[in-house]
Amino acid sequence: MHHGYGYFEEDHLTPVGELGLWRRILGYARPFWRHIAAAVVLSFVISGATLTLPYLVSIGVDRYITNLDLSMDERLAGLAWISLPFIGLMVFGFLANFLQVVLLEWTGQHIMHQLRQHLFGHVIDLDLSFFNKNPVGKLVTRLTNDIQNMHEMFTSVIVTLFNDLIRMTGILVILILLNWRLALLMMLLIPLIAGTTVWFSRLARDAFRAIRTSLARLNSFLQEVVSGISVIQLFQREEDTVTRFKDQNLTYFKDTMHQIKIFGLFMPVLEVFSALAVALIIWYGGSEIIKGSMTIGVLVAFLSYMRLFFQPVRELSQKYSIVQSAMASAERIFQLLDTKSRLPVPLSPATLQNSEGRLEFRDVTFGYDAEKPVISRFSLVVEPGETIAVVGATGAGKTTLISLLERFYDPQQGEVMIDGIDLRTLAPKQVREQVGLVMQDVFIIPGSVRENILLDRQLDDKELQRIIAETRLKELVGQMPDGLETMIGEGGRDLSAGQRQLLSLARVMARDPRILILDEATSSIDSETEALLERAVEVTLANRTSIVIAHRLSTIRRADRIIVMEGGRIVEQGTHDALMAKKGLYNHLQSLQFAGQHHSTEND
Repeated sequence: MHHGYGYFEEDHLTPVGELGLWRRILGYARPFWRHIAAAVVLSFVISGATLTLPYLVSIGVDRYITNLDLSMDERLAGLAWISLPFIGLMVFGFLANFLQVVLLEWTGQHIMHQLRQHLFGHVIDLDLSFFNKNPVGKLVTRLTNDIQNMHEMFTSVIVTLFNDLIRMTGILVILILLNWRLALLMMLLIPLIAGTTVWFSRLARDAFRAIRTSLARLNSFLQEVVSGISVIQLFQREEDTVTRFKDQNLTYFKDTMHQIKIFGLFMPVLEVFSALAVALIIWYGGSEIIKGSMTIGVLVAFLSYMRLFFQPVRELSQKYSIVQSAMASAERIFQLLDTKSRLPVPLSPATLQNSEGRLEFRDVTFGYDAEKPVISRFSLVVEPGETIAVVGATGAGKTTLISLLERFYDPQQGEVMIDGIDLRTLAPKQVREQVGLVMQDVFIIPGSVRENILLDRQLDDKELQRIIAETRLKELVGQMPDGLETMIGEGGRDLSAGQRQLLSLARVMARDPRILILDEATSSIDSETEALLERAVEVTLANRTSIVIAHRLSTIRRADRIIVMEGGRIVEQGTHDALMAKKGLYNHLQSLQFAGQHHSTEND
């Protein structure tokens, strides 16, 4: 079974300390530095409010609860006064926390929106050879999952870690100020806690990576099974497929259970350290209280601060895994952003003004794999206004000519020219404005008929109605419930193959290119629209330089010249009658087509 990209990329987790990546990530955050600075200030506010609460408790205990020198009323009044700032700080901390979350979400969403937009704009400008080598699922993952991973790091991890760092540092400072001897005793536990956390982080990272890998394999397997279900059922491979899925599922289960065991071990270990800290505080603090050198309030504050100290430690490893995953995603995103198109855009492109539409392939060699040329030393001139038909068996190189003419690819050798200007010196957008293409598979956007014809063009209604009439769409549009505003495509009305072709011709007419290519455009048309399409094609080809790749005899006969290709070269050219009389490859291809049609008719 084919192993998708997920088998490899999820195995890789980028080191968190990769400075180059952090520099690029922060480059996207730089425009929002004011919002990030505000979030950092709020971190100090939140930490300050949180860390003041145990200190207020210690004051309440020492001054009022345990102070027998005061009357009952004075002690109760004192506790009431202490409770007011306590409640105030809690409300203030809550509001600051809420504001920080909203601020970070807003900032994170804007950063990710900017990054996603930049990435999408970059991807759609890449050349076709890139898309031939990269599966759709991989690119979708970059724009969705990987961006989301980075968003999670921006909004919930980085500042949370910053908050925790401030809080833990603040706790240590306060403990030293309260009782430096007891604080030093607590610090003896820090190397043990840090060592355990680092050890656990490594185990958790490996377990996390194993889960991501096994999940990617499971998803890849499911995708392949669902897409190939007809083959599985046809060859009765259900039982074998279920067995293989069971193996994949079991691996994922084991990896998940391994991670659960690690977490299940780490949390009790931390609880042991926490209990040990409490025991030390009670032992040493209790003895200090008995000696009279420490108050009960300070002991209560110590216990509260140690509880606050262990809280972020528990979450540290999980956050570390999120950051590491986000760094791996960032590396993949920036790797895609660094991918350059193989079709260089000239800094000062030449211009085509009042194009005549003369085409020339001059000694062109090209292969999708440079080692295996599809066309070799190919030369062809198409004069302005001339219509040529290109025929040949599958793999002869017909579609490759179109890809070169539309500048989806550049030739390895030779030149492709319009009006004597090499396409490489023109901006790709200008080339595609001059060269219209009608393909067999017509892409319909979810929208109205009008939107599907015009796309990004602006035409007045009179001109649009003329195009609809010339491309024989008038009758079809007239039958639709809302005319030109009828919704088609996904979620709308479906069109037959012939109707799609008519729509595609109307699209080309709306752009009015000087050169027109019909790529197998009439090879799968229902009989109902065949006559309409024939007339529409005739109107569309008029006064344009045209290259037609077609099997239908009527389309080929209309051409001024027929080019016969084999193995990436021209082996014959001339009119239909002359080539038939020659009894060569063209005659053979026509005989095969006629025999196929005759056999099909007999079967019908």
